[in-house]
Amino acid sequence: MNGLILAASTTQEDNGWGGKLPIIPHPAELIIGLVFFAVVYWAVAKYFVPQFEAMYAERTATIEGGIEKAREAQAEAAAALEQYRAQLADARGEATRIREDARAQGAQIIAEMREQAQAEADRIKSSAQQQVTAERQQAMVQLRTDVGKLATDLASRIVGEALEDSARRSRVVDRFLDELEASEAVVS
Repeated sequence: MNGLILAASTTQEDNGWGGKLPIIPHPAELIIGLVFFAVVYWAVAKYFVPQFEAMYAERTATIEGGIEKAREAQAEAAAALEQYRAQLADARGEATRIREDARAQGAQIIAEMREQAQAEADRIKSSAQQQVTAERQQAMVQLRTDVGKLATDLASRIVGEALEDSARRSRVVDRFLDELEASEAVVS
C-alpha cells in the first residue's frame, strides 16, 4: 500500500511549489491577481470614490443645512412665542384698563342718575309745595267766605238786623277775622 501512495504522489503535477502545498496559489496567479487588484483599486479610487465623496459632502451639507434650518425655525418659534407672550401681556393690560374705564363710567353714570333723581325729587317736592300753597290759599279764601257768611248770619240773629248789604257784610267779616288772627298770634 505504501507503494500506491508513493506512485500517486509522483504522478501529480507540479504547481511550482513542488506539489507539497496545495492551498497556496501559483506565483503567476498571484501576480495576475495583484495586477488586477491594483487596476480595480485605481479605477475605484479614480472614478467611484470622488462620486462617493461628493455625495457624502452633499449629504453632509444637506444635513447641516437641515440642522441650521431647524435651529432657525426653533429661534423663530421662540421669538414668536415671546411675541405672543408680549401680546398676551399687552392684551391683559388693555383688558384691565378697559375694566377700570368701565367701572369709572359706571360710577359716573350712577352719579349722574342720582343727580337726575335728586333734581326730579326736588322738582316734584317744589311742585307739591306750590300745589299745597295754592290749595291752602284757596281753602283760606273758601274758609273766609264760609266763616264770613256764618258770622254775618250769626250777627244778624244776635243783633236782629239784617246785614244784607255786601259791602257792610264784607267789612264786618274782615274785622272779625282780623281780630281772630290777632288773638291767635297773641296765644302763639
